[in-house]
Amino acid sequence: MSVQNQRRSDGVDDPGRAPAVRAAVLRRAASWLVVLASLGAAVALHVRHPDALVTLLPGADMRDLHVDFDTFWHSAVALVGGADIYETPAKLTNLNPPLLTLLLVPFAGVDALTGYRVFTVFTLLVVVVAVLAVARELRLTRPVTALAVLAVLASSPLHGTLVLGQIYPLLLAGLVAGWIAERRGRPVLAAVLYGITVALKPSLAPLLLLPAVQRRWRPFRAGITGAAGATLLGVLAAGPSSAFAWLRIAVSEPVPDTVDNASLPGLAVRFGVPSVLGALLGAAVLVGTLVWMGRHRERIDPAGTAPWAVLAAGLLFSPIAWHNYLMLLWPGVLVLVPLGLGAVAAAALAVAVVPVSWNAEWTGDSIAADVARSLYFVVLLAHWLVFMAMSTRTLGRAAVPDRS
Repeated sequence: MSVQNQRRSDGVDDPGRAPAVRAAVLRRAASWLVVLASLGAAVALHVRHPDALVTLLPGADMRDLHVDFDTFWHSAVALVGGADIYETPAKLTNLNPPLLTLLLVPFAGVDALTGYRVFTVFTLLVVVVAVLAVARELRLTRPVTALAVLAVLASSPLHGTLVLGQIYPLLLAGLVAGWIAERRGRPVLAAVLYGITVALKPSLAPLLLLPAVQRRWRPFRAGITGAAGATLLGVLAAGPSSAFAWLRIAVSEPVPDTVDNASLPGLAVRFGVPSVLGALLGAAVLVGTLVWMGRHRERIDPAGTAPWAVLAAGLLFSPIAWHNYLMLLWPGVLVLVPLGLGAVAAAALAVAVVPVSWNAEWTGDSIAADVARSLYFVVLLAHWLVFMAMSTRTLGRAAVPDRS
């Protein structure tokens, strides 16, 4: 074989391959620029605003600081006492189904502050274990795993979650368990685990539709059954009236006009547009995601980035998608590494390090300020786009039977 033919067989001089190579180089360059910009912004913001979220963890103010856990704790106390779990002295309204209150009943036996501190340590461990479990499943190297864990520990969504006492680490654990079951050839078990997770946070329900558009009917039925069964368990524990009370709250809750809301309805409200327009656009994104995956169902890997793309689309559609929800997408970010997008994964983890004090830098009612305060929406949208682009890529895994 001549040298020229050898070079062509290797793809070095292949004209058709050149655009792909240039695109890959540009993608890596852009990703590392995002990493540098994010780290630089994080350092600058911590200097300008030293009262970072993580410094608030030791605080004892349950009503105004650790307000989410305080809400959950009051509901758990009410459940133990046979009272209405949605009519409590808590500052905030409990927006979660009765199942969550049932799970948190053990914390009703201690005071709110003690319960919060125990819950914080527990959920921190859950996040670290979940990240390590994903890294182990993907066979990531130790340096990559260590960097991923450090990025997660330094992230604003984790700090905000811990300070407020939110339940996202529990949701992350359920999603990771389901994803691992899917990877190991147990799609029915995966669907049940996803269903239980959805019962805790119904805004994640679009995930249950992925098996349906792929025409995997056993996992689809299992997911719906798991969600319905777990929901019924919570309703039976709190009383049938709790289901109607939660539905009334869920339907009547307005779209929050806050910078933390990364959804399309939240973006619409931020720019003074009716939230229904944002909801319609979000519905189009979600339906389009599911339709596209249905049309390409033979190529979609349910153990790759596809479930995280559906989750991201669901969050874009949801009336409320706090920036802290971003932690639910971190397993999908790690999936990008073995798919050859390590630099993109690094960028996705780096943007989460930018602290919430970013929003304090943009005041006033100008369009420029509104655009800058939409950073969390842009981050969520970027996750969805990347996950969609990679959803037909299949990850290597152990040879296990598909029991769908």
